[in-house]
Amino acid sequence: MKKIIIILCVILILVILMIGTYEISIMPVSKNIQEKEVIIPMGSGTEQIAKILKEKNLIKNELVFKIYVKINKVSNFQAGTYYLKESMDIKEITDMLKTGIMYDQNNITITYLEGKPIWWLVKQITEKTNNSEEDVYAVLENEEYTDELIEKYWFLTDSIKNKDIYYPLEGYLFPDTYEISGKDAEVEEIFEKMLDKMESILEQYKTKIEESKYSIHELITLASVVETEGMNDEDRKNIASVFYNRLNLGMSLGSDVTTYYGIKVDMGERELYQKELDTYNPYNTRGPNMQGKLPIGPIASVGKASIEAAIEPNDTNYLFFAADKSGKTYFTTTNEEHLELINELQNNGQWYEH
Repeated sequence: MKKIIIILCVILILVILMIGTYEISIMPVSKNIQEKEVIIPMGSGTEQIAKILKEKNLIKNELVFKIYVKINKVSNFQAGTYYLKESMDIKEITDMLKTGIMYDQNNITITYLEGKPIWWLVKQITEKTNNSEEDVYAVLENEEYTDELIEKYWFLTDSIKNKDIYYPLEGYLFPDTYEISGKDAEVEEIFEKMLDKMESILEQYKTKIEESKYSIHELITLASVVETEGMNDEDRKNIASVFYNRLNLGMSLGSDVTTYYGIKVDMGERELYQKELDTYNPYNTRGPNMQGKLPIGPIASVGKASIEAAIEPNDTNYLFFAADKSGKTYFTTTNEEHLELINELQNNGQWYEH
């Protein structure tokens, strides 16, 4: 009887490990959003396709890919040239391969990185298309167009029309790589592809957004600060917790990244001047009259991890955080602990300076 129990336990452990391995293996290889050209020859079977995808580092395991196809009865893969990303999971890849959604060589791609302000995106658009910076900003400043978008997308509200907000769509254009219809593509086409993607992400959290005491605009604003402050996804929920704790206590967020955005200077370009820190600006959470307040609007593009952190932060008592040169983030609960941490990092040569 003991032997039978031991055998059953071993089998159970193996099954759990196999399921765990399977679940991990069907997830994206990485967060890399750069697209890769993949050619699927005519008559390719699952085994050959798995090999091609593995060689392109688009799947983690050939066997798991074949098992996934078998279990989910995926069939009728289409031959052709595709544009795939390491950030896609197996379901997304197989969906494209079976529906025949291919890369058009006449099209071009535009990549918007997480944590970048909209003026960074404007440069990408002008470099890749025939649109000038004036063309892009004209669309951003077009109040009629903004109203049309608010009517079309549930997550865009009149909050983005506040006269003190620099760019109404800041924070709402989802960072990813997009295929667009050539160099003559209109700015509206590019923006709406990004808004469509943002909608698909936010739909997953719609119920929790509606239940939150914060508006969607406030959540996206907080997510944008978390995005630019966070070194990695693991820290973002704790960073969001710090900001919520400070808001609840009527403290200012005290975030340098909001000051940089307020004066329209890129992070790392230079140090902030004391006058800039001390001057009121509705974006500057280091400035006066910003106690218990969020910036007036988002300050950068936000990825899914930061959106999730803003909606589902960790439950902590942290009020401060700091990062060292390696990117490791430390969290503390009192100002004394925070100052001691900074002093320790400086003494060890680990304090980050521009």
